[in-house]
Amino acid sequence: MAFDAQITFVRATDIERSTRFYRDELDLELVLDQGGCRIFRVREGAYLGVCVHMGEPVPEGVVLTLVAEDVDWWHERLAERGVAFEKAPAHNEEFAIYHCFFRDPDGHLLEIQRFDDPHWNAEYCAPEKSR
Repeated sequence: MAFDAQITFVRATDIERSTRFYRDELDLELVLDQGGCRIFRVREGAYLGVCVHMGEPVPEGVVLTLVAEDVDWWHERLAERGVAFEKAPAHNEEFAIYHCFFRDPDGHLLEIQRFDDPHWNAEYCAPEKSR
């Protein structure tokens, strides 16, 4: 089962300043504004998320997010392979997502996430030819 998209999330101290930088200076398209978290398209299937508050287990830093429809399938597959999870799959009502967290061998935080917002799934994770 392949991933649908990839998002790198970074912490922003000033969301408006960061939005202006990524949108106006780097010319990235703002595709989802969740208030304290904004997602920009870098290219087809690749996104940059800029968030004021990233929550637990991400008090600061960078998160590599792999977007997939079946988070539970990935959780089960990786757990069977011995991957230890910092957070089991759960819904996040604030951002309308279902996600889980784990770390790679070097300690980098990874997230597997599904957007519960059907607009995201249809608009941003559909293959280019079907849009």
